[in-house]
Amino acid sequence: MAVMSETFKPATPLKIGAPGALGGVIGLFVGVANGSALLGILIGAGLLAVLAYGSMSLGNGQERVVRWVILAAISALGLILTGTMGLVLGLIFGWLFGWFIYWIGEGRYRAHLAPYLTSGQVLWHYGFLLICAAIFAFLITPILVVMPLSFNAQDFFTFTPEMLRLDPAGYSLKHYRDFFTNSEWTSAVANSVKIAPVATLISVSLGTLAAIGLSSDHVPFKRAIMAILISPMIVPLIISAAGMYFFYSKIGMQGTYWGVVLAHAVLGIPFVIITVTATLVGFDRSLTRAAANMGADPVTTFFRVQMPLILPGVISGGLFAFITSFDEVVVVLFVGSAKQQTLPWQMFVGLREQISPTILACATILVVISIALLTTVEVLRRRSEKMRGMSPG
Repeated sequence: MAVMSETFKPATPLKIGAPGALGGVIGLFVGVANGSALLGILIGAGLLAVLAYGSMSLGNGQERVVRWVILAAISALGLILTGTMGLVLGLIFGWLFGWFIYWIGEGRYRAHLAPYLTSGQVLWHYGFLLICAAIFAFLITPILVVMPLSFNAQDFFTFTPEMLRLDPAGYSLKHYRDFFTNSEWTSAVANSVKIAPVATLISVSLGTLAAIGLSSDHVPFKRAIMAILISPMIVPLIISAAGMYFFYSKIGMQGTYWGVVLAHAVLGIPFVIITVTATLVGFDRSLTRAAANMGADPVTTFFRVQMPLILPGVISGGLFAFITSFDEVVVVLFVGSAKQQTLPWQMFVGLREQISPTILACATILVVISIALLTTVEVLRRRSEKMRGMSPG
């Protein structure tokens, strides 16, 4: 928050209109929550336009002071209207409004862009980013709603007045305690833990071998074979589940542990094939020929030369296969039995037969695990690129 020069900078339509548009968007959500969308838009747009005009025309170089004043004013308004929750939101929006007003007013939005871009190109650049941000917010908002609800002290799927006031009495860990102590949930977790790792091991073994074989130049009909192997990702899951049910019924594997494991392995193999194939794109095959010239047999060459280089792709595919198996519910409903009731199955039953808020705690735990695994996948992806020389070290 560097202090501006003392030069007077007039408030142009852009410097007022852009903050006003931001205020209108935020006011829309606030207005909908309070029963009047139009009034929310008008108040939000007018408030931000006035703040922008005052900051640019009357601030006269005192950016730090003006931003603190905006932060204090918005926070105080939120505290007066809705209490503690309003204060928290006021702090967030106060900082956002102050930053955005000067980001637009001082022309900082052009700082990292090429100077020759026209106004239309700049508008499209930020419009595209805004569209991407809106899509991301649309996808991530349900997760952000579920996670705080898992700490609800009441057996509700909605925010209670105590939660909205940030009253400690409105929050509790009782749903998490129920998740870790209730026999139905613990047995479901145990079943998932028994099934997912074995299915992942089968997926990684078969998928890696298939990817290596399909990467060879002498394999005929590679495209057709690849299409067949990755078809479980393309075919609707309900069709795959129904087909597996009828097939397993004929051979006596329906409702068995290995039936569920093999079904999950089939779903995980495409992820392993795709990630390992992508890793093999940059693999130097002269290394395997050199190992063969040195007397190494194919198995030794695979484990000592090829596997260390493609290991990041193998692990990434394994993580995707594990997530697929651990989160899958449709196939296990068809090919499993009560003895193979996995965690997603228990969640499905909890929603259909009894509304249990423990599902929220379970969902939060699964989200945290998925984030950790996907973070690992990204780290491995970057490591693989560095090993293949595709990105700077």
